[in-house]
Amino acid sequence: MEWFISQPVILQALLAGLFTWGVTALGAATVFLFKQVDRKILNGMLGFAAGIMIAASFWSLLAPAIELSENAGIASWIPPAIGFALGALTLMLIDRLIPHLHLGVPIEETTLEAGKNSKHRSILLITAITLHNIPEGLAVGVAFGAAASGIEGATLAGAIALAIGIGTQNFPEGAAISIPLRREGFTRMRSFMYGQFSGLVEPIAAVIGAAVVLVAQPILPYALSFAAGAMIFVVVEELIPESKRGGMTDLATIGALGGFLIMMILDVALG
Repeated sequence: MEWFISQPVILQALLAGLFTWGVTALGAATVFLFKQVDRKILNGMLGFAAGIMIAASFWSLLAPAIELSENAGIASWIPPAIGFALGALTLMLIDRLIPHLHLGVPIEETTLEAGKNSKHRSILLITAITLHNIPEGLAVGVAFGAAASGIEGATLAGAIALAIGIGTQNFPEGAAISIPLRREGFTRMRSFMYGQFSGLVEPIAAVIGAAVVLVAQPILPYALSFAAGAMIFVVVEELIPESKRGGMTDLATIGALGGFLIMMILDVALG
């Protein structure tokens, strides 16, 4: 840990992004053990991911953004509100412009949005998870950049907690790609490779997020809340609705509460 603390912030962000990608790969590796996941278990995992992302969005992103804005000479709610709205609107625009499948929807049940070709549907599924991972990577990078800048309320321990939380919720996302691809007829190895590939965007986004904060510190409240808005959009648009599929909502609710609780404990205890 001491070695990690002594490293430049860009390297810290890169290593944190590689960690979150690694957990995605670990989730994708479940394809070597299972050909399908019980719907109840999947609902619970998606709910868990949603809970972690909601908690992380507030404690690790919005709360520091509000604290920073108090000394900005304007109403403290303005920068967080603008950043949050821009983050959500950006993800909404990407969601509209880039064809993809919704997380948790069985490939065989997809609509015309996915087309009829099996490989095409599989590519769209991978695209969906990759889109989700961009704001998560940015959030990790921005958190490390904020900590390195000595910003009050932003700590290295809090950034590490955020990386751990996001990494934890990446596990079900990796499985949500590789196992459906296996059912589509892909080999286990190919399904795994596609599943872990979706997480490679996170270390790239983490480095970008940290670099932007270091270069332009005044935009930090906007950057933090932008990442929060993007993450909340993913939760509301994808994770929560898909965790309720099949009418089995209890596990999804318990998973969301558990994820929120764990992320809150991580952030408060480590931050």
